[in-house]
Amino acid sequence: MPHAVITTAMSAAIGANRARVWRAITDLAERIRWDEQMLALLEPVESYPQVGQQVSWRYRLGTVSVVYHDRPTEVVPQERLRSRVHLGLFHFDQTWSLVSEISKSDIERTRLGLQLSTDNSIPVIGGSIDRFGVRQIAVEYVDGRLRSLQKWCESHS
Repeated sequence: MPHAVITTAMSAAIGANRARVWRAITDLAERIRWDEQMLALLEPVESYPQVGQQVSWRYRLGTVSVVYHDRPTEVVPQERLRSRVHLGLFHFDQTWSLVSEISKSDIERTRLGLQLSTDNSIPVIGGSIDRFGVRQIAVEYVDGRLRSLQKWCESHS
């Protein structure tokens, strides 16, 4: 029997071009600067992102430090980065998508989407986090990444 999945998707208009936004997502030295939850890169990785490669971080999830494993499954430069992510007990498919837009004032910007798909419950010691808790975690994760990236790209263009 197939298991139930929760998909959370949001987007933000970022006042920077796609090349700039792509660099913020894929440059590991830059990523740790805009994502406040990323505490440290655990091992050096060359030429990220590549399909099948894995990058591991020390990551703050609430008040707990966990390991964040990111394994790209699809890479289309400056357009899409899909990865399988393991964040402690939270496992999900994550897709960044980038589309160029022109604002009403003719300024180039990027529509950045972030979609996360995960099981609708997470097993924990002595029970599980139900679909409502999983959805809350997913929404906070997606919203936090988009806001942080937007702030970073618009102030470091």
